[in-house]
Amino acid sequence: MKSLPANKTPEPLPTRRGVLGAGASLLGASTLGASAPAFDETRPGRTKHTRFAVNVEMWWTELPFLDRVRKAAELGFPAIELWPAKGKDIAALAELTAELEIDVAQFTAWGFERRLNDPANHGAFEEAIGKACEVARTLGAKRATVVAGDDRSGIPKKRLHEQVIEGLRRVATTAATNDVTLILEPMNVRVDHPGHCLYGSEDAIAICREVASTHVKINWDLYHMQISEGDLCGHLADGFDQIGYVQLADHPGRNEPGTGEIHYPRVLKKLAELGYEGYVGLECRPRVSELDAARAVARADAW
Repeated sequence: MKSLPANKTPEPLPTRRGVLGAGASLLGASTLGASAPAFDETRPGRTKHTRFAVNVEMWWTELPFLDRVRKAAELGFPAIELWPAKGKDIAALAELTAELEIDVAQFTAWGFERRLNDPANHGAFEEAIGKACEVARTLGAKRATVVAGDDRSGIPKKRLHEQVIEGLRRVATTAATNDVTLILEPMNVRVDHPGHCLYGSEDAIAICREVASTHVKINWDLYHMQISEGDLCGHLADGFDQIGYVQLADHPGRNEPGTGEIHYPRVLKKLAELGYEGYVGLECRPRVSELDAARAVARADAW
């Protein structure tokens, strides 16, 4: 038996009564802590750790577009995100977001209509990014999503990715000059986007590192990543230097956190530990109501 130092006296062994009493005290403390509100129930968008951006294409879909922005502000969210600017009154949106003091975290600059992995579209891509930079300037947005495109028959994935790199290199200087970060979004091919040429983090990281621009990064959608590869925290750490933006939804269902298999308190905490300070886009469908979804998001952020 190891002897105690001369100035150390042995502590008495715990008794059963003492152990039970300590357990009751801890249970009481835990119960008190659990009953204390972790967030404002009426404005759950004011979260403790993470800054969230509501996707106003998927929330309040029954309302006119600008009213959705007002609803996001009412719930206390600091930002919104949207899909393509085409067809929207960008001037009115800019005026409203300034009035509400709510940011536009990102929007879609190049979507699914044409393939970025086809050199025939690179001229149009360059033109679209120029226009997107003008929209970003009007909205005060700093990020814009680009999509790689579906497979092209007979062309191997490696070559398709090389053509994505070529397209991104053509616009990297324009993006940097306008201080707009283009965020390339990998999809999932199991559930939502069969036939898409870019899925999972490994290839997206390789593409962005090859482009080697401070203004070309990844739109790291955790929903897509869960379906494509899992190990969310491990992959976040592996590719953190190439993360330009983060989005979330639970899986299955693409609803708010707490409705599926992803333990979002752990994932959001890991993001904070890695040093991520940007917005996290809520590209999810509220399962019951937007207020319920906002409260679920707040609970996921209360680690």
